[in-house]
Amino acid sequence: MKYAVLGAGLMGKEVARDLVQSPNVDQVVLADVDLEKAKCVCQQLDSPKLSPAFLDATDFQSLTSFLAEFDVAVNALFYTFNERVARAGIKAGVHVCDLGGHIGHETDKVLQLAEEAQAAGVTLIPDLGVAPGMTNILAGYGASKLDQVDSMYLRVGGIPLNPEPPLEYNQVFSIEGVFDHYTDPSLVIRDGKTYEVPSLSEVETIYFEKFGPLEAFHTAGGTSTLSRSFPNLKNLDYKTIRYPGHAEKARLLVDLNLTRRDYEVTIGGQRVRPRDVLREVLKPIVDLKDKDDVVLLRVTVQGLKEGIETTYEYEMVTYKDRTKNVTAMARTTAYTISAVAQMLGNGVITKRGAYPPEQIVPGDHYIEEMKKREIVIQERVIKETVRREERTIKR
Repeated sequence: MKYAVLGAGLMGKEVARDLVQSPNVDQVVLADVDLEKAKCVCQQLDSPKLSPAFLDATDFQSLTSFLAEFDVAVNALFYTFNERVARAGIKAGVHVCDLGGHIGHETDKVLQLAEEAQAAGVTLIPDLGVAPGMTNILAGYGASKLDQVDSMYLRVGGIPLNPEPPLEYNQVFSIEGVFDHYTDPSLVIRDGKTYEVPSLSEVETIYFEKFGPLEAFHTAGGTSTLSRSFPNLKNLDYKTIRYPGHAEKARLLVDLNLTRRDYEVTIGGQRVRPRDVLREVLKPIVDLKDKDDVVLLRVTVQGLKEGIETTYEYEMVTYKDRTKNVTAMARTTAYTISAVAQMLGNGVITKRGAYPPEQIVPGDHYIEEMKKREIVIQERVIKETVRREERTIKR
């Protein structure tokens, strides 16, 4: 099978690394508008399966012609390209996976191409990162084991192993994305009703093995498509994990309008976005450099199984791979999208159209694939001793 990886950045590099190490992959082409960058990555990975290519993804015709040479395309470009790449994939007859992007409804735009994709005999799967992505797959897997799904709670965070002031945080993905997740409101479902709550709010204490106390708080976009895939949920929320005190500091930046996209001030006769200034100020402060990071994840799915209240809980703690100098966030993100892309290439996934991960990725197969990559996801099952109807009668 032939795979195209679009984007020679960190995620594109790690996707390409995973693909060339897989026996069922015959050829991988890493494409970028910066050909020298793509060549450099290919030299570093040093695989006979891998070659670089120039690609200007803003040119739709060139993008379509390029994709037509492959079986599956992995889109690791900035999220604003997601709809364009999906449309090119349909026209070229190629399956497409992307890393998601709920800002500007990019994921919704991809999913709206379902009928066109089905007619073209291709599959589009957006949102294949960690959150959304891994969280969706595990939530969908837990739901598939229940007769009735009532609640989903998602807790995820990429944090430094050794935190440093002032924010106790290091950048493990786009800082622009961090600003958006902290600024935009967060969707929650409570008692069957949908609400929007402020991001960075409702801070709770959370523990993992070897980690804690930590804090978790609402951030935008994390619930992804789950509220639509499971419209009868009574409860749903997503919270980001950080070291204690981070939310309060970030909240001040948001309250001061320093993270807004649509806010400008005049300085010396020039219009300036405080967000741009904050981004440049923070870059050297939050740069991960060669420091270690860790990704913590817990997905809890609750409901009924054979009349008994049952909880499926999935938990993961992943560290940086120091032998390959690959961050924990890069590992969990790139391996997720690579594994799913290969399920498309290998025929494990056969449905055609456009689907969010929770509707199409087989959770058991995904967990096994991640285990092969030393990403271990533990499943815990908790069952109540009394059936719900019996409990109701007793009350």
